[in-house]
Amino acid sequence: MPGRIVRRAGDVPTRSLWTRIRDVALTDVTAVARAGAIEGSLEKLEEVLLEADFGVPTTMRLVAEIESDARRGLIKTQDQFLGALRTAIETSLRSGNSDPRIIQAKSAPTVILVVGVNGAGKTTFIGKFSDLLKRNKMSALVGAADTFRAGAIDQLRNWAERSGADFVGGNAGSDPASVAFDAVEAGVNRNKDVVIVDTAGRLHTSGSLMDEMKKINRVIGKRLPSAPHETLLVLDGTIGQNAVMQAKTFAEAIPVTGLVVTKIDGTAKGGIVLAVHEALDVPVKFVGMGEKVTDLVEFDPTEFAREVLEG
Repeated sequence: MPGRIVRRAGDVPTRSLWTRIRDVALTDVTAVARAGAIEGSLEKLEEVLLEADFGVPTTMRLVAEIESDARRGLIKTQDQFLGALRTAIETSLRSGNSDPRIIQAKSAPTVILVVGVNGAGKTTFIGKFSDLLKRNKMSALVGAADTFRAGAIDQLRNWAERSGADFVGGNAGSDPASVAFDAVEAGVNRNKDVVIVDTAGRLHTSGSLMDEMKKINRVIGKRLPSAPHETLLVLDGTIGQNAVMQAKTFAEAIPVTGLVVTKIDGTAKGGIVLAVHEALDVPVKFVGMGEKVTDLVEFDPTEFAREVLEG
């Protein structure tokens, strides 16, 4: 099914989150409905959700919702429990600022700034996103404003060639904001639908990096008022609660409008998606689920809530 977070041949099998909940917390799920056993079962549920990277605030709220349903006699079977938890996760992902659609400018080009630390998958995401735009009959231009690593410029150029996107890049060590400006300028002059600007991703604790993000943001806005129209933060889904810390640091520096969570396929630790969404009140736009150019999934809360539990 398109959009499913699937395991591929050769992947190491992982136990789904639901299997872990059922085996660890709910050996006798009917106990959840009995006053004398509910506290123990839900305490174990807390442990499993925390291990799955839902984070403390999200976990406590989900458990409270399940407890409320159980005390009202709404949970008496495994299917009812699974349904209640799945609904609670989906509801949370749809709460607040949760529209997964890409914001489009009133007139082209739409400018998208991509930020995140090195290793999170920014460059790969941009390549996949460019290919997605191509498949949707939209023209794209990619700007390589990560000028601190020559390898990053070459990698992005290769992705642009593979996806048929135009490319604008400077020399290694050149001013990142200048490259970003030139990319937007070229996008306007070449009548592109979308301009995607990559950025450097040194440690998120670096004050100079955050200052650089602010400068790039300002310079893009000077060339094209209201741009960037989207600022997508790419997070590595395997780093757990550190992703929440990274997200908060970037959001304090620049207005993050959407999240891209990578590397969550074949794992029972997908709770970080919900934890980051709730921490920032920013919608999840995409999840990365593999290395192929087509392995980019437009985020669907209903599908994710089902997959994160049932795998």
